[in-house]
Amino acid sequence: MPQLHFYIPQDLADRIQQEAQAAKKSVSSYLAELVKREMAPAWPEGFFDDVVGKWQGEPLQRSPQGEFEQRVALDPQGE
Repeated sequence: MPQLHFYIPQDLADRIQQEAQAAKKSVSSYLAELVKREMAPAWPEGFFDDVVGKWQGEPLQRSPQGEFEQRVALDPQGE
C-alpha cells in the first residue's frame, strides 16, 4: 500500500492525534478514513439503480397544502 508524506502545522498535527486517540485509532488509520470519506463519490455505486423507481406500495399523493399565510411587509427603512 502506498505511503504519503506531507508537512502540516504542529497545531493541526496535535489536533489529528487527539481526534485519532478519541476514535481509538492510530493516526495513520484515522487519516486514511478521513481521506476515503472525502474522496468517495457523493452517492454509493449503484444507488440510483437500486433505489429510484423501486417504490412498490400505494401511489404517493401530496396532501392539500392549504392557503398561503398573509404577512405584514417589513419596512426596510426601519420606520
